[in-house]
Amino acid sequence: MLGRVLAVAGSDSGGGAGIQADIKAVTCLGGYAATAITALTAQNTHGVFGISEVAPDFVRRQMEVVLTDIGADCVKTGMLASAAIIEAVAQALEDFAPHVPLVLDPVMVAKGGAALLADSAAGALVRQLLPRARLLTPNIPEAEVLLGRPIPDLAAMERAVVDLLALGPQAVLLKGGHMEGDDLVDLLADGEGVRRFAGRRIPGRSTHGTGCTLASSIATGIAQGMAIDQAVARGRDYVRRAIETAPGLGGGHGPLNHGHTVVMP
Repeated sequence: MLGRVLAVAGSDSGGGAGIQADIKAVTCLGGYAATAITALTAQNTHGVFGISEVAPDFVRRQMEVVLTDIGADCVKTGMLASAAIIEAVAQALEDFAPHVPLVLDPVMVAKGGAALLADSAAGALVRQLLPRARLLTPNIPEAEVLLGRPIPDLAAMERAVVDLLALGPQAVLLKGGHMEGDDLVDLLADGEGVRRFAGRRIPGRSTHGTGCTLASSIATGIAQGMAIDQAVARGRDYVRRAIETAPGLGGGHGPLNHGHTVVMP
């Protein structure tokens, strides 16, 4: 199955994250990537140097023309920038893709620390998109914002993933990459319980776009008919090998090697 994925996210001029990472990941895993761009960013491996938001009506228009013609088997959202864009995206999903599964990556802060979601928009995200999500994929800092409390250790992660699930998504993948130590754990919670995905930290600085890439990889699996746990397992393996074989570009947090695997549809 080809698997059509509509990525609704910001553009990364450095090519490592955002829409660019989405297109690469979906394509390399054998899916078809379409896009609706929410913001333009001027960024490289050192950080974000400028952001220009797209008008909410035009974000909606991009989604409408894709969904009513090409269609989608999964929608993946990344950087949504503002409450107005979140509202436009939520309305477009209701109008044009009411039954299409949504992978919601709550992008809030760039790798270098730049804010990618307005402070006033977190509430809109929780109210308008979380209950619609097939899968929510926060990292630790994002989960702390969504829950309004610190998550200092694995025990706190285990409580947090259950509380995030109670906010309305069908499943939550809480990523543990921000925890200290060499052994990292991601937690997947859904109606069947909580499952652990563990691995060793890969040394190096080529980690720009890991969150975007993982969410897009999982969305591709869902679009291709995989169960959530299978899509998560394949996505994590894809990202791991992309980090291990990263090209070492730039002087800061470098991009991954998205092209290490190409799956023919």
